[in-house]
Amino acid sequence: MSRLFLRKDEVRASYRVSSWQSVLFSEFEAQMSSDARPFPCIFGVAGYRQDQLRYLFLDPLDTDALGKQLALFVSESRSHGPNTSLVLFTRPRPVQTLDAYYKKFWRILDQLARIDKQPWPAHIPQTIDDPMWEFSFAGEPIFVVCSTPAHVMRQSRRSSAFMLTFQPRWVFEKILGTDRAAAKAFGEVRKRLAPFDTTTASPLLGRYGDPEGREYKQYFLYDDNEPPPACPFHRLAQTKLPSVEDKEQAA
Repeated sequence: MSRLFLRKDEVRASYRVSSWQSVLFSEFEAQMSSDARPFPCIFGVAGYRQDQLRYLFLDPLDTDALGKQLALFVSESRSHGPNTSLVLFTRPRPVQTLDAYYKKFWRILDQLARIDKQPWPAHIPQTIDDPMWEFSFAGEPIFVVCSTPAHVMRQSRRSSAFMLTFQPRWVFEKILGTDRAAAKAFGEVRKRLAPFDTTTASPLLGRYGDPEGREYKQYFLYDDNEPPPACPFHRLAQTKLPSVEDKEQAA
């Protein structure tokens, strides 16, 4: 299988300055490297600075292609470093509503679950409404973050195009292995969120496994702190839905 995801220098060498890939990546780099306005996700910033992140550009957004690249990334992720993630960039298109992006996001995860060639991890519940549930692919539990151009107040979840970040669960386990380490990390994230967003930190953010928390609610955060729409799935890959069509009207 041909590897399509790239390191920082490979991105710069692969795309001309005026391309959409270069424009989006420059925006991302400015966000990750700013000292004056530090990005809240300290794990992502560390991964960027240590060149442990990998970057995938898809146009159109094809779930089969994404699945193949995600499986390849998972298979070699531990060799990239302790703060690795796969960052998916898609071509900018007309901006839609947050509700539309929310539905698109969950359709993509559902389609990935359908094409996954590995069994769901035995220790991860398949029912989404469970504190121990986590999206999994190629046998690996993965925390997923969705960023969109429709986010305004929550700038920590804003990008100029629909963007997904796939962060293996083991990354957090290494960093947040103790209560003290977790408290310190979450405290730093919340301290950075306060000046970064123009809304308060989401009450949905919390530690994995908290009996009162749900991981799926953290994947896609709305601008306000109102309860999010109900997840459209009780369990992924159970209800047949139309494929995501990445056309001009679908951002």
